[in-house]
Amino acid sequence: MGVPQAMEILRERAESIRESLHKSQTITDSMVAILGSFDHRLSALETAMRPTQIRTHSIRRAHENIDKTLKAAEVILGQFDLTRKAEAKILRGPHEDLESYLEAIDQLRSTANFFKSNKSFKSSDGIINHANNLLAKAISKLEDEFRQILTNHSKPMEPDLLIDCLPDSLRPSSGSSGNLSEASGKAEHSSKAVDAGVCKPVTLIPPRVLPLLHDLAQQMVQAGHQQQLFRTYRDTRASVLEQSLRKLGVEKLSKDDAQKMQWEVLEAKIGNWIHYMRIAVKILFAGEKKLCDQVFDGVDSLRDQIFAEVTANGMALLLSFGEAVAKSKRSPEKLFVLLDMYEILRELQPEITDLFGSKACIEMREYAFSLTKRLAQTAQETFGDFEEAVEKDATKTAVQDGTVHPLTSYVINYVKFLFDYQSTLRQLFQEFNEGEADAQLAALTTRIMTALQSNLDGKSKQYKDPALTQLFLMNNIHYIVRSVRRSEAKDLLGDDWVQIHRRIVQQHANQYKRISWAKILQCLTVQGSSGGPGAMGSDGTSGISRAMVKDRFKTFNVQFEELHQRQSQWTVPDSELRESLRLAVAEVVLPAYRSFIKRCGPLIENGKNPMKYIRFSVEDIERMLNEFFEGKTWSEPKR
Repeated sequence: MGVPQAMEILRERAESIRESLHKSQTITDSMVAILGSFDHRLSALETAMRPTQIRTHSIRRAHENIDKTLKAAEVILGQFDLTRKAEAKILRGPHEDLESYLEAIDQLRSTANFFKSNKSFKSSDGIINHANNLLAKAISKLEDEFRQILTNHSKPMEPDLLIDCLPDSLRPSSGSSGNLSEASGKAEHSSKAVDAGVCKPVTLIPPRVLPLLHDLAQQMVQAGHQQQLFRTYRDTRASVLEQSLRKLGVEKLSKDDAQKMQWEVLEAKIGNWIHYMRIAVKILFAGEKKLCDQVFDGVDSLRDQIFAEVTANGMALLLSFGEAVAKSKRSPEKLFVLLDMYEILRELQPEITDLFGSKACIEMREYAFSLTKRLAQTAQETFGDFEEAVEKDATKTAVQDGTVHPLTSYVINYVKFLFDYQSTLRQLFQEFNEGEADAQLAALTTRIMTALQSNLDGKSKQYKDPALTQLFLMNNIHYIVRSVRRSEAKDLLGDDWVQIHRRIVQQHANQYKRISWAKILQCLTVQGSSGGPGAMGSDGTSGISRAMVKDRFKTFNVQFEELHQRQSQWTVPDSELRESLRLAVAEVVLPAYRSFIKRCGPLIENGKNPMKYIRFSVEDIERMLNEFFEGKTWSEPKR
């Protein structure tokens, strides 16, 4: 095929394409025209439908508003219905069904809060006022109910029940609430009492009532009636607590009362007070604390203050007794009851700290701790008074037989009692930070012993017979040493102190022998008229004359009889010391008398009436020496 032919074919095809394009443009223009006509028709339709759409939307909104109004009306009617039912329960009072009554109060609060949140309702203010008036009446009735329940179940505790709550080791042995002092007193004191068992808790109010009281208290607090609740609970429980204490035997005591009271009466009251303190703190106050915690659980702002005021008068009544004793005139016999009082307060200190640990109770807690300090100070001052009283005791009544003076036995018993209080004394010394406690106790004991010995030295000078002076000092120092050796005082005073004073006893015994027997022993010595001692004649008398021998026997007889008559009335109360002293005298006198009779007796026996001069055999002397220091009276016949 040639080029012209090919060009012709291409031209035909181009023409065909142009025609096709022209047809497509025509169709497109036709379609645009048709679509344009649809748009105009749709706009017209929309314009026609708009009023119908508006009416439909309004109808829908009206339906929604009606639904909301119906629902709101339903809620309001429900509130009215609940209020009506709550009002009926309130008017009936809480006696029939306290739980429903409390639910009614909650419902009234809910109703009031509902209408406060919906102030737009026309009747809201009226309904709120009505609900508040009902609430006021309801809370007033609740207050009455709370008071009635609390009063009906608050009774004073019987003393026997309180005593039974104590562990056996702390329970008064008498079991009598009227006189607990039988279980106290110095003789029964033991520091082991502090290590006693646990006290049984006391039931002040039946457990079944406690949830009711708690719920009532919660409602009153929510209603803002804290003060009414506070006063009601405080007045009721404080009164009952004080009645329990008085039934137990607690009484008010002033300083003047303590000063005027006979010591035996005051001592018994102090013994009772110690038990009262233990019962009050461990049982009554602990019970009141537990009761407050249960009734006012969740109301911390009230709980501590209420407990403080419920127990304030009772605690003050107890502590004022201790303060009166501490402030009264000091005397040695009061020392041990002061230590007993100090000891019980120290024992109770952890409980007092726990029970009265809140800020509301600080005054009572400080009162108890200051009394503890005051008792410690008074006890310490009494130590000084006692030392001075021992040293300056001016008792003029001498013991005629030279036995142990009452002052000595009193002081030694006093010191023994002090050592029953060793743990208490250690605590007391620590109150004033005066160094190591055992050293303080040893120094105190040493000062008392020194004061006693000084006084005994003065009393010994009342005797006209110097031998009796030595016997008196021997007896008393020996009594002191023996008592120390048998007591815990030995551990503090030490072996050196004991040995030194045993030597002092022996020195007084030696002095007694020298003073009593030196002169009579002179009668039994044989010295010749010519030649030195021991120069013997043919008859063994060293040349002594019969007349001199007679004179010696007569003098010995008179002096020995006088010694026997006088010293058989003297007393050495300790049997071991008495036998030891008799033996010491016999060891000197018997050999001398035996020797004198052997050497000089023949001069008398060969003469007239020898029995007139040799009145005593050696056996007679020995027998009569064994009658010395027996404390015989003049009316007793000589053996």
